Amino acid sequence: MNGAQALLRTLVDSRVDVCFGNPGTSEMHFVAALDSVPSMRAVLALFEGAVTGAADGYGRMTGRPAATLLHLGPGLGNGLANLHNARRARTPLLNVVGDHATYHKQYDAPLESDIDSVAGSVSGWLRRSESVASVAADAADGVAAALAGQVATLILPADVSWSDGATPAAPRPVPVPEAVGDDVVRAIAGVLGEGTVLLLGGAALTEAGQVAAARLGVTVFAETFPARMRRGARLPAVERLGYLAEHVQHQLTGARHIVLAGAKSPVSFFAYPGKASDLVPDGCEVHTLAAPGQDVVGALENLADLVGGTAVAPRAAARPALPTGALTVQNWADVIGALLPENAIVADEANTSGVLLPVATAGAPAHDVLTLTGGAIGLGLPLAAGAAVACPDRPVVCVEADGSAMYTLSALWTHAREGLNVTTVVLSNRAYAILRMELQRVGATGGDKAAELLDLSRPDLDFVSMATGMGVPASRATTGEELAARFEKALVEPGPHLIEAVVPALM
Repeated sequence: MNGAQALLRTLVDSRVDVCFGNPGTSEMHFVAALDSVPSMRAVLALFEGAVTGAADGYGRMTGRPAATLLHLGPGLGNGLANLHNARRARTPLLNVVGDHATYHKQYDAPLESDIDSVAGSVSGWLRRSESVASVAADAADGVAAALAGQVATLILPADVSWSDGATPAAPRPVPVPEAVGDDVVRAIAGVLGEGTVLLLGGAALTEAGQVAAARLGVTVFAETFPARMRRGARLPAVERLGYLAEHVQHQLTGARHIVLAGAKSPVSFFAYPGKASDLVPDGCEVHTLAAPGQDVVGALENLADLVGGTAVAPRAAARPALPTGALTVQNWADVIGALLPENAIVADEANTSGVLLPVATAGAPAHDVLTLTGGAIGLGLPLAAGAAVACPDRPVVCVEADGSAMYTLSALWTHAREGLNVTTVVLSNRAYAILRMELQRVGATGGDKAAELLDLSRPDLDFVSMATGMGVPASRATTGEELAARFEKALVEPGPHLIEAVVPALM
């Protein structure tokens, strides 16, 4: 068999059986080999940012990598923003990036580029397959590297792909998270008490992690943008740290010890004139129970057992009332909270319009939330696609800001083509509202030209027409009653739907 066939068989044997792709000429033998490996599902996206964002959503929900198929350096570059998000989320993900044939690179053809340097900026593991004899082993190593919670990138020259003489490689052992030592657990037990704040991230935000954390009797927060967080009724009440530095400083007032459990020490997202970058209060000590990648759930459970922590009452089931009248940035979220189905997956890129969404959904049936972990916008629609491929039996709700949606709107076409169970609510305020806020927060004085650059009107974006044109049934809502009726209808009908919710900008 040729190199591409052996690579694909190795991936499937290693439980990587979904490939999101946007291929080109150098990947045609990989594409042809898909017919010889029917257990590999191939999902086409029309832009590489949708490819990589979908692979991120899939990895967050399954804990194992999807493959991406990207065309040379420019194709990889187009997917870079959502690979950044995947890297920050510690998502297992394996890129397969095609390259020119080894003998062709010397001619500096138009698409020749430094793939290694581009990939290196987001990849924890990077390898170029130099021969057909090594390609399958390289793929097996890449899967193992991705399972350690990182982006792995395998560069596949075209002649390595088409050459015969390859054989599949055996799967590598699955990496096991490093256990946290008893001495560390005992040391953390010594700082628990009044004034101690526990900050959860990564696997600590599973149900088991939150239940163990709640037993410790201290203030518990989740990181601002968790990769995946289980929340809702019958789970502990865990609030996320705010986005604004001032909000975080208020939340951490009085903290004398911050204990990190799978999270990083809190910092401001951006620098602001005259404001702090490090958000740890003066005189507060920071301790690490478990670093990202360690067995944080086991560490929390051992710590709770050591201090004799008892279970606490979970959050009670509660739903907001359905709103009436014109939609606002406050009341649209109540529709989601009132109607969110059991065990839903929420891909949240609502940004400024979504400030109150966590409050509105706090007492809804238990669900998973996926957020914009790396801060690079354009993730929501692809993230929802990957989550829906990973969990076809679960409803996926994508709440999406209008400006962010335009980055990867073509992901709707993949929603339609694959028949994915995704209900998208686009918050249409016709502005880069978060940047209007940031213009003031950084102390910049803007006039008409500045306002023009942050405005999304003239012409207004018509998401109903755009979605319909890509095969997704769509409607528009301007009142609470309309949004509730359209959202409820979309949830019970199969396949994807989009609702454009027209809301005012915050400012």
